[in-house]
Order: sequence, then structure tokens, then C-alpha cells
Amino acid sequence: MDCLFCKFASGDIPVDKVAENDVAFAINDINPVAPTHILVIPKVHHENAVASSMDDPTRLAALFSLVDEIVRRDGIDGYRTLFNTGASAGQSVFHTHLHLIAGRPFGWPPG
Repeated sequence: MDCLFCKFASGDIPVDKVAENDVAFAINDINPVAPTHILVIPKVHHENAVASSMDDPTRLAALFSLVDEIVRRDGIDGYRTLFNTGASAGQSVFHTHLHLIAGRPFGWPPG
């Protein structure tokens, strides 16, 4: 498989992790849209969040557990989390990953 995030997970491509648990790891996004923009990536490959959830619903809970660890550690009081699913929604790496963005005001509705 030629998946960038799988190569990060396996250690084939070294990456600076900002947090990690048994199920996932977190890295800073290389194209941040906010002062804090972290990707929380499961170590097991699935194309998107629905596929991850269908395989093991606890996997997504572990991603949010890592988000909680990061925001508590870094004192983040307001943030947004999101999954992009499909190219038309902005997904560019087809391996489940959760965006944690913070550090600026966000409008509603998004997008």
C-alpha cells in the first residue's frame, strides 16, 4: 500500500508526533488553516471515518480521547474537529484522519 499516513504509522517515514496513544497518533498539519491545526490519525488504515467506525467503533472514540489529551495539555478552550470524506469535501489523503483546529474564531455555518 502506498499510503502516506500508513508510512508515518509504521515509522517508514519519520514524523514529529505531538501526541500518541495505542490506537492513533497526532501531528501538526503541514498546511494549517488556524494557529493550531493537528491531524489525529488512526494507526490502522481505512479510507474514511465511516469505514473506521464500521470496522471498530471504539477506534473513533480513541481519536477523540487523544483530542481531549491534547486540548487539556495545551490549554485549548475552544476548538473544532472534523473529518473530510471524499475528494469533493477536501479529503486529500484517503486514510481516516480527524482535524483538530483552534486558535482563531470560527464562523457558522462552516465552509
